Amino acid sequence: MVTAVLERPTLVLNRNWQPVGVATVAKALTKVWNGTARIVDPVDYQQYSWEDWACLEPPEGELVIQTRHFPLRVPEVITLTKYDRLPTNSVTFSRRNVFKRDRFRCQYCGTKPGTEELTIDHIVPRAQGGTSTWTNCVLACIDCNAKKADRTPEQARLPLRCTPVRPVWRPLYAARGVRIESWSRFISESYWNVELDEG
Repeated sequence: MVTAVLERPTLVLNRNWQPVGVATVAKALTKVWNGTARIVDPVDYQQYSWEDWACLEPPEGELVIQTRHFPLRVPEVITLTKYDRLPTNSVTFSRRNVFKRDRFRCQYCGTKPGTEELTIDHIVPRAQGGTSTWTNCVLACIDCNAKKADRTPEQARLPLRCTPVRPVWRPLYAARGVRIESWSRFISESYWNVELDEG
C-alpha cells in the first residue's frame, strides 16, 4: 500500500507556476525535503516547506503515508523553487506515439483491428531511401501493409487517409491512468496526455 502511494503522480510546476512535468510522490517529497521544491495546496494555493507539511493534520479519508511517527499527507502539486524554464514541446518519435497519433487506426483502409494487427509502415519504403520520421511513418493493418509492400502509396494505389505530421500535444501529464482532478487548476484539458517524468 505504501509503495503504491509513493508511486502516485504529483504535478511539478516551475517557480512561475507553469507545469513542467510529473514526478512520483516519492520524488516530489524528496525535492521538498531537499528544499528544491515546495508543496502547493490546490485548494488555497498556499505553499508548504517539509516542516510545515509534516505538521498538518490529514483530513478524514485523505490518502496518507504512515511514517514511524506521524501520518504524512500525499502531495498532489509541487512548485520548484529555482527552475523557471519550460520543457521542449517536441514529441519524441516512437512506436507508441505513432499508435497514439494515428488513434490505433490503419491510415490506408481506416480499420481499427487491434494492436496485434497493426504495423508501422514507411510511406516511402526504406528500400527506396525512406526514413523513420513523423512524416514518413503511419499505422497500417497487416493486409494493407502486405498490399503496399515495398512501394509508395501512389505506386500501390493505396491513398493515405491523412497526411502524417508531427503531433502537437505535449507528452507531459499522462499519469499511468490516474487522473488527479486538482491538476485542472494548473493545466488545461489539452495537456492530459502525459508520460511519467522519470527525472
